[in-house]
Amino acid sequence: MRIDKFLNAVNIIKRRAIAEDMCRSGVVGINGVIVKASKEVKIGDIITLYFIQYTQSYKVLALPSTKNIPKNAQNEYVVKL
Repeated sequence: MRIDKFLNAVNIIKRRAIAEDMCRSGVVGINGVIVKASKEVKIGDIITLYFIQYTQSYKVLALPSTKNIPKNAQNEYVVKL
């Protein structure tokens, strides 16, 4: 699954277009490497969002099979580090 679709599907980013823009501007990284929106996410990857004053990291536990999952089910797919 593409990183921009994954961030949107697990409700880390509200809209896919915003996730795509974040990838384009160098805010999203996988395993310490800044990535484009088309980068594939695998189970076990560490996704990092680099903001000006802080960073957020998530570990991928599973890949969702549907487009959007409920907010309360987010813990089944990612864990915040």
